[in-house]
Amino acid sequence: MTLVICTGFHDSRLTEDFLGHLGSKSVQLRPYIIISPFSCLNEAFSPGEDLTLIGFSAGVVNAIALAYYWQAQGVKIRALIALDGWGVPLIANFPIYRLSHDYFTHWSSCLLGSGQENFYADPPVDHLSLWSSPDRVTGWSVNGNFVQRTTALTFLSQIG
Repeated sequence: MTLVICTGFHDSRLTEDFLGHLGSKSVQLRPYIIISPFSCLNEAFSPGEDLTLIGFSAGVVNAIALAYYWQAQGVKIRALIALDGWGVPLIANFPIYRLSHDYFTHWSSCLLGSGQENFYADPPVDHLSLWSSPDRVTGWSVNGNFVQRTTALTFLSQIG
């Protein structure tokens, strides 16, 4: 599996922290941080490779656009994971997971489409903490009527 990271507009060290946390859970990933995503598909990925896209903040807009584009090119989209993609419609024929820094963002974002399973922080955290420190963000995994206490990092590791 290849993981494609679509960041928001923030200090790049926060993304490095995020990737470090994913590695700490022994998730086997080859992360690519995409600057010019539409031109890199053939350069960065092997043919037939399944892609999982993770978008944070404004990067969620990029992630959903890439997923649609790449899927139209014949690429299998394994999942799209949106961290604090508030206000971004997410409706697709591939799995979508939303993670939010508070309940209001979770509730209002899900009105614009969500997957079967989502996460929101409780107690609420600031927007950047969800990205830089998912191991310290506790909250709720919501799957239909089933709700379970967990961390954002554990939620992410269970997707793969």
